[in-house]
Amino acid sequence: MTKITFYRRDGVFYGFREQGHTGYGESGEDVLCASISAMTMLLVNTVEVAYASDISYTISEDDTEIEVKALDALPEIGADEKKQYAVAGLFSGYYYQLMDLMEEYYEYLDVEIKDD
Repeated sequence: MTKITFYRRDGVFYGFREQGHTGYGESGEDVLCASISAMTMLLVNTVEVAYASDISYTISEDDTEIEVKALDALPEIGADEKKQYAVAGLFSGYYYQLMDLMEEYYEYLDVEIKDD
């Protein structure tokens, strides 16, 4: 099962942590795992390149863990309101997309929010 914990502060999504393999299919043929990976990298590349915004991420293949944070999404840190809105919107959109996936793949995917 893949567990994804979203980080949220004052209602604003700014990061997440993904752990584990979904187990939906064989390694290299797991379409659920592939879709999650593709969405994750789309988010990272969009924030970092298209929005030219600071983002930190670590990928550990040994223990199947990815952590992504974009503090520019937070009003108290990001100086540019448009970037805040865009970056937070991407994280929020990813959360809702995963919630939709979880309706069908609830045995392989767990999504939660950690408010700080």
